[in-house]
Amino acid sequence: MTREERVEYEPTSVKAVLAEMKDTAELLIDLSYSAVLHGSADLAGEVLELESRMDELQLQARMSVMMAARSPEDAEQLAPVLGVIGAAEKISDAAGDIAKVVLEEVGLPDAIRAALPEAVETLVRAELSADSTYVGRTLAESNVETETGVRIIALRRGSDWLLNPDAGTTLRADDTLFLRGDEDGLRAVYRTATGTAYERPDPSVPSVDDLERAVDSVVLMKNMSELAVDLAYGSVLFNSEAVASEVDELEMEVDALKSRFEAWTLRAAARVDDPVSLRGLVHLASATEVISDAALEISEGVLRGIDAHPVIAEAVEASDEVIVRLEVAPGADLAGETLGERRVKQETGMRVIAVRRPADERDDGEWVISPGPETELRVGDVVLAKGTRAGAERLSLRLGDPREFED
Repeated sequence: MTREERVEYEPTSVKAVLAEMKDTAELLIDLSYSAVLHGSADLAGEVLELESRMDELQLQARMSVMMAARSPEDAEQLAPVLGVIGAAEKISDAAGDIAKVVLEEVGLPDAIRAALPEAVETLVRAELSADSTYVGRTLAESNVETETGVRIIALRRGSDWLLNPDAGTTLRADDTLFLRGDEDGLRAVYRTATGTAYERPDPSVPSVDDLERAVDSVVLMKNMSELAVDLAYGSVLFNSEAVASEVDELEMEVDALKSRFEAWTLRAAARVDDPVSLRGLVHLASATEVISDAALEISEGVLRGIDAHPVIAEAVEASDEVIVRLEVAPGADLAGETLGERRVKQETGMRVIAVRRPADERDDGEWVISPGPETELRVGDVVLAKGTRAGAERLSLRLGDPREFED
């Protein structure tokens, strides 16, 4: 946002602004890491444009919260709302710092681009050509997600962003689409949208052990930080101190990883041809740590036993990707099955971010954080998952806990 632009108070829904801030922050994380993965100045530029939008949103949100506080009780309930606003802004700033690694050519070893494909769900930017068959059709008519598995998670039309395009959204020539999906589907959609082939970068593998360890640390920090953000919103949505405590643990793990990263990077600097090329890696680690700090800020109210204003939970429920809490019922399709064997993510579109075991002779009721393909779902398990509303409905049916998640 430039100095000339002025943001004035306008009566607006705090819930709507918070939901847009959450969606924007999550998109910024995806875009910034994808910009690094692809070495894409175009994607990095989109990050800075969206970061400017976040600056406006956070000012609008703060003004609305200040107008809403009329008593000490209001102030106590609304304090965590300011924490969520500040956290989203921190995530936005961190994403901007990651994007600048690309835009300002700070220097980044190819090793990071070799490691990121395993940690970054592929996100591709495509400009819709005038002769594309998608032009003039709604998302429902083009049937992109059903036929290819590729989801249009956002689009930019001029300076306007649409973060949650729905089935009725009509695509127009020169729209900039942001696509997420597997490689085969992305190639097909990208060609149809742009008329050109999608080429994925093929970076080299690191030859210095300490550099490889440093890169692995950054990737693990990224995974932990994103998980922390998801769990933080989940802790607020379900007012769960146990989940908030997991966010606290993850933030400490990221801090410890950053310390090890710094040691490995300094060792690697003595063994690479161009130590200056490691500057971008240092920037990436610092920005990633900020994201984990922001996650802790989101859940801080829960950790301190402060009842957050209901508007926070309402905003999380109204956002693009929902976080749901479901229980595995007796006789459920997925009861006794592992996440990998039943391809839960692929078949429902939902990412299971945590599972809480019921206390029994095998477990003491603790949370399984970031469960892997080998994780078995058992009757009575409480599942936290993230994805689209349609995906949430599919997962709820397979867990024997049918719900409707309306837009």
